[in-house]
Amino acid sequence: MLTRKSRFYAKCAVVIFVAMLFPVDAYAERIRDIASIAGVRDNQLAGYGLVIGLDGSGDQTTQTPFTVQSIVNMLGNLGVTLPTGTNLQLKNVAAVIVTAELPAYARPGQRIDVTVSSIGNAKSLKGGTLVMTPLKGIDGQIYAIAQGNVAVGGAGGQAGGAQQTINHLLAGRIPAGATVERTVPAMVGEGATITVELKETNFDTARRVAEVINKAAPHSALALDGRTIQVNAPVETSARVAFLGKIENLEVATAQPAARVVVNARTGSVVMNRAVTLENCAVAHGNLTVTVNAPTNVSQPAPGSFGTTATTTDGEVKISQDGSAVMEIKGSANLAEVVKALNAIGAKPMDLVSILQAMKASGALRAELEII
Repeated sequence: MLTRKSRFYAKCAVVIFVAMLFPVDAYAERIRDIASIAGVRDNQLAGYGLVIGLDGSGDQTTQTPFTVQSIVNMLGNLGVTLPTGTNLQLKNVAAVIVTAELPAYARPGQRIDVTVSSIGNAKSLKGGTLVMTPLKGIDGQIYAIAQGNVAVGGAGGQAGGAQQTINHLLAGRIPAGATVERTVPAMVGEGATITVELKETNFDTARRVAEVINKAAPHSALALDGRTIQVNAPVETSARVAFLGKIENLEVATAQPAARVVVNARTGSVVMNRAVTLENCAVAHGNLTVTVNAPTNVSQPAPGSFGTTATTTDGEVKISQDGSAVMEIKGSANLAEVVKALNAIGAKPMDLVSILQAMKASGALRAELEII
């Protein structure tokens, strides 16, 4: 007869055996983290303005005439008329572009953050104040007004021809620096259905999202394609808001993403997900180095002679290639083994880009290769 401890171990063995038969290849995520509601989106705003109060680090007006024109127009709107032919020499003003994100359902009177960026030849925006700037949408309508002190996260100084700069001085932010003046109409409240849109196309994930929603609200969700799920929602406003809040917090076991390797050809960065696998292959890669040297020789005439100093240049070019033997790479079924196999080649990141492309062309790399 089995003891209590023996029965416990037997149950554990069964659980482990079942886990081995049905491995977990997905993680539970909230619907709001992997999808969005159609019609609920941010909108980009932009405007042209002036930053004043700079400590001599503003635009050079001879090279940025639009800054002078903007100052004249602003003073005119404030009732100040400048004599004809006045030549303004400004040092404390900079022309800037102001950008912001208008959140969905933002109401007039609410505050949003703005980013201020120089478009002239100013040296720094530190200590400046943005003058009232209208922010427009793509339709040309004004949706917010920005104004306030610019916060720049850098520092710099110069003296005697030497200059030192830390971080960036030509862009800054104004927290809560714009006031919303107009509401963007949202379409989510119209009709008997809403649309849930996945951030990445995946038919399996779309099916799972529809199943989870149907468990919470039977016969309400239908997956239309690999990215869109149509959901029947209450028509009454408060009931619809409560329903959407419930839907967004449902957890879904997302499907395993497609195997993908992303290569940044400019920096040599290589990033791959856990679905990447390798087949058996052989790799040989040698580095080709080209060295160009052009030393300059100076011929100085003897003292008292009437010769002149002459210079000559000797060109020297060397081409060398590191020897590299053919290396066999074993097939790998998980990411750790793939990384270990690639490290065994001993190639630098920039060389690894070429190797991965060759592996993909030969069929040894079982993943989508994306070069950005």
